[in-house]
Amino acid sequence: MALRRIDRPEIEKMDRIPRLNLINSCTGYKSATLIATISNDGKTNVAVFSSVTHLGSDPALISFTLRPTTVPRHTYQNIKSYGYFSINHITSEQIADAHHTSAAYPEEISEFDQTNLQPIYHNDCPVPFVKGSPVKLLCKYLNEYLIQENGCLLVVASIEAIFYEEELLTHDHWLQLDKGKVVAINGLDGYALPELLERFAFARLTT
Repeated sequence: MALRRIDRPEIEKMDRIPRLNLINSCTGYKSATLIATISNDGKTNVAVFSSVTHLGSDPALISFTLRPTTVPRHTYQNIKSYGYFSINHITSEQIADAHHTSAAYPEEISEFDQTNLQPIYHNDCPVPFVKGSPVKLLCKYLNEYLIQENGCLLVVASIEAIFYEEELLTHDHWLQLDKGKVVAINGLDGYALPELLERFAFARLTT
């Protein structure tokens, strides 16, 4: 297969949508998650995100990226005012509804009401989760950092609780996500179903 090179000047001359598709897909598969929030007056919100990233395990931290807040960002507004949110992995059966949450609904309309996604509350957790998601995280807002190069925000949060389907957990407390049909995102709109190929032991130098 022929290998083509495209340099920055050519990238910058591309039309917006082709450039967006190329740059968002060239970095590889990303996590496919739904972030669910609630406002102080009880309005729920759920939105698809492909930028949730592990930051550390001790303490347990995650991050995700928000586009510039030059327009209303309901997920961000709810997190800042309420302090908690949930992260829910998307399954292959949920991809159409999950992707539909990216539509720009007004603040008073919940994406839960416009899709087949259903909110569910676990124990005493203060925010909604997504019913049917096999792995769910209760997160607490900690901090945010402005990315000066593009005006995006990097939000940092702690993991306060983890909910998971028991059959996904291995003997060494590793979650095998493909057993739950958890999908990944390629670019902004391509959903893929990963399959575990192999797990390897911790790599050590050999003498």
